Amino acid sequence: MNVSDFDMITRILRERSGLVLSKDKAYLIESRLNPVARKWQFKNFDDLASALRLGNDEKLLRDVTEAMTTNESFFFRDSKPFDQFKAIVLPHLINARASKRSFRIWSAACSSGQEPYSLAMILKEAGASLSGWRIEIVATDLSTEILQKAQEGAYSQFEVQRGLPIEYLVKYFKQEGERWMIDPSIRQMVTYKTFNLLEDPMALGTFDVVFLRNVLIYFDQPTKSQVLAGIARNMPADGFLYLGGAETVLGISDSFQLIPGQRGIYGLIPSGAAAAKSAVG
Repeated sequence: MNVSDFDMITRILRERSGLVLSKDKAYLIESRLNPVARKWQFKNFDDLASALRLGNDEKLLRDVTEAMTTNESFFFRDSKPFDQFKAIVLPHLINARASKRSFRIWSAACSSGQEPYSLAMILKEAGASLSGWRIEIVATDLSTEILQKAQEGAYSQFEVQRGLPIEYLVKYFKQEGERWMIDPSIRQMVTYKTFNLLEDPMALGTFDVVFLRNVLIYFDQPTKSQVLAGIARNMPADGFLYLGGAETVLGISDSFQLIPGQRGIYGLIPSGAAAAKSAVG
């Protein structure tokens, strides 16, 4: 891939998805986009690049963007965040939302659905303590193709072996041939929507808990700030934000602070304190 094509493709990805790729990721572009070139029946990668340069085929642009932003996921990834959800977040929500008996969770950049389904299984296990509650899990991704897989709720043997407790596999999955199908009661707990994190999340409504794990690492600083600002505007004062273990809000957002004693969970800074912090800075 020549420098001109690399610059053109990375510009497209940054503008359409916020994804930032350094020059040492040129190999990744070719490996991810060669299947797109074959799908569109281009003779080679150069022909694909030439078509992209014209910039007049929205479907091709979308296929290229989705191919580059689709990431793997697995059930109960890293385990700790889900343990925190059960031990800290869920008890708080049950107590603080007792009067209205409802709350909403957003799984952003949900990929093939393992994260929102993991949360759904935890909530299902809560049983009687959530009886009569109205709980929404909204899962979004930029890729329509990956969302179709998530909605289907079908996983390979390899996928269900990655992080999924055996008791949950037995309880919430049914084997059909070489695939494991998630139970309809779990699948129906999650609503999937196509959403670009560069857009304002206001259209999705407010969320008590937002899972944005291992997403910000792909964005540049201004985009990170923009995304976090949008989430902050659509979160109640006692809401929870999950980021990946290697991610931080330091130097990016004045709206969130790490919850004391916890790793990867953030809460909103009270408005007065945030203003004072900004003034001092």
